[in-house]
Amino acid sequence: MNTMTKEQPFLLANAHEFVGTKVAVTEWVDIDQVQVNVFGEVSRWRKPGHCDPESARKGPYGGTLLHGFHMVSLLSHFTENAGLRPDDGDYSLNYGLDRVRVLQPVVIGDGVRIRSHVTVLDVTDKDRGERLIKSGHEVEAEGVEGPVMYAEYLSYWYPKAGVR
Repeated sequence: MNTMTKEQPFLLANAHEFVGTKVAVTEWVDIDQVQVNVFGEVSRWRKPGHCDPESARKGPYGGTLLHGFHMVSLLSHFTENAGLRPDDGDYSLNYGLDRVRVLQPVVIGDGVRIRSHVTVLDVTDKDRGERLIKSGHEVEAEGVEGPVMYAEYLSYWYPKAGVR
C-alpha cells in the first residue's frame, strides 16, 4: 500500500492517483462520559449500557460503552484530519456510507481515545469536475487490540469556481 507524501498535495484534479494509498493516521480524539451522555440525548439512545456508569459497572464490560454511531459520526472529522480536504475543492457533502462494522465494544471508563487509519479507496468522476471520494477508516481505541470499527465513507466534492 502506498503512503501519501507532502510533496504531492491531495487535489480533486489528482485524487485518482491516491487510490489504494494510506493517507494518514489521524490525531487522537478524546471521548469522555459527558460526550457519551450528550450523544445519547441527541440520538435519543440514552440506554444504561452507554449512559449509566453505575449500572454498567455491573454489566459484562465493566463500564459504559461508546455508541457505535458516535464513532460513525466522527468520520467527517477523521476525513478532514487526514488531509482529504483538497485545495481545489470548494466544499463537500456527506454522500453516505458503504460498509460499516462495529468490531469491538469500546469501554469509556475514565475516558477513551480513538483515531482512524485512513485510506483512499476509490474516486469517481462526476459532472463539472465533481468527485465522489470513498475513504476507508479503520478506527482504533487506545489500549484495545485490533480495530474497533471499519467504515467506508463517501464524500461528494465540488470544485472551486473556475476549476474543472
